Amino acid sequence: MANKKNLGIQYKKLSLGYRIKRDATKNYTLYLMMLPVLVYYIIFHYGPMVGLQTAFRDTRIITDMWTAPWVGFANFRAFFNHPWFGMILGNTIRISLWTIIAGFPAPIILALLINELKSKKFSRVTQTITYLPHFISLVVVAGMVITFVSAGSGGIISQAWAFITRTEPQYMLNNPSMFLPIFVTTNIWRTIGWGSIVYLAALTGIDPTLYEAAEIDGASRMRKLWHVTLPGILPTITIMLILRVGQVMTVGFEEILLLQNQLNFHVSEVIPTHMFNRNFGNTDWGITREHTGYTSAIAMFNSVINFAIIIVANFICRKVGETSLW
Repeated sequence: MANKKNLGIQYKKLSLGYRIKRDATKNYTLYLMMLPVLVYYIIFHYGPMVGLQTAFRDTRIITDMWTAPWVGFANFRAFFNHPWFGMILGNTIRISLWTIIAGFPAPIILALLINELKSKKFSRVTQTITYLPHFISLVVVAGMVITFVSAGSGGIISQAWAFITRTEPQYMLNNPSMFLPIFVTTNIWRTIGWGSIVYLAALTGIDPTLYEAAEIDGASRMRKLWHVTLPGILPTITIMLILRVGQVMTVGFEEILLLQNQLNFHVSEVIPTHMFNRNFGNTDWGITREHTGYTSAIAMFNSVINFAIIIVANFICRKVGETSLW
């Protein structure tokens, strides 16, 4: 009886292997199309993971990664014991959460508004205008923001704010309390149009007969929006939210670095800018800038936290709803 059972298991294994081979032979063109993607991920995503060992070594720019001495978790302890660790972590989480709270619904709202437009020509013009900021260089965007919030004649936003608050115009980025609103607003302006593409594509997949049935039942436009449109794109919203929440520790490094100065440093310094300043900045916080193992440890810490968050977010979405990444 046991032999028959073993033979059955072996037969199933052979059968599975045969099915895979047969599928690969039958759909070899699809496997060939997938091959470049696999090669790309192996070379540029999985291959560099060998370098994670630098987080546990006393690695410096002038030393070889393979010959550097092992230091265990010393690099991680150096980061956790850093006097600014609490400030940096708090800034990272606060800026990222506000970007999600204020910025994540913005493309959804824009897509819904564009979808409600009756004029297709006006709709296309609106989409084009809102897409344009995505293609502007971050250096140019930062330069525009710095000009608009300056105290000079070009400071349109600063002049308007001074008029509303009945105060003298000032360089708003020198005010630490203004850095977060400026960054979040700029981020929304730059990404809202590009982010709406996914939701506009999801809206085209909604069955038109659902709107017809709702109209026959006497539903208003708001009722159709609430009971037909939003449920239709809810799976897409869930997937995008999971992916966005999984990047909590990864904030807009380039934009923050370009808008950062000495006066707003204590509210704008985040983990990515700390890594940059640590290796390429002019300041030294007790650890030599050549110590690349320190920044490798920070990068690994960031990745582990993001991975844990996306696992939790996916689990919650799977339990609450029917949509999840896996």
